[in-house]
Amino acid sequence: MPTVLDPEGAHAAAIRSLVDLRGLRVLEVGAGDGRLTFELAGPTASWLATEPKPDLVERARATLPTSLAGTVSFAVAGGAEVEAPEAEFDLVLFSWSL
Repeated sequence: MPTVLDPEGAHAAAIRSLVDLRGLRVLEVGAGDGRLTFELAGPTASWLATEPKPDLVERARATLPTSLAGTVSFAVAGGAEVEAPEAEFDLVLFSWSL
């Protein structure tokens, strides 16, 4: 049985209390298997979730909800390896990545 991190949703709730995600173009650094991605990406304009571990990116791609398919994309990359202009994003989310 897999371990469920933050079953109460406090982590996503804390992020929502800090920023209104509606319509934003988000870069998530260290997305892991998409746990927060799937919880938060719904109201955004676009969401690029990066993760340096290919196995976690594959797991996230395999479990991407169909409702997020037009919004969320994944890339195997560390934070310093993201190849995109800064102006492409409104917000960078770096959470649980240390």
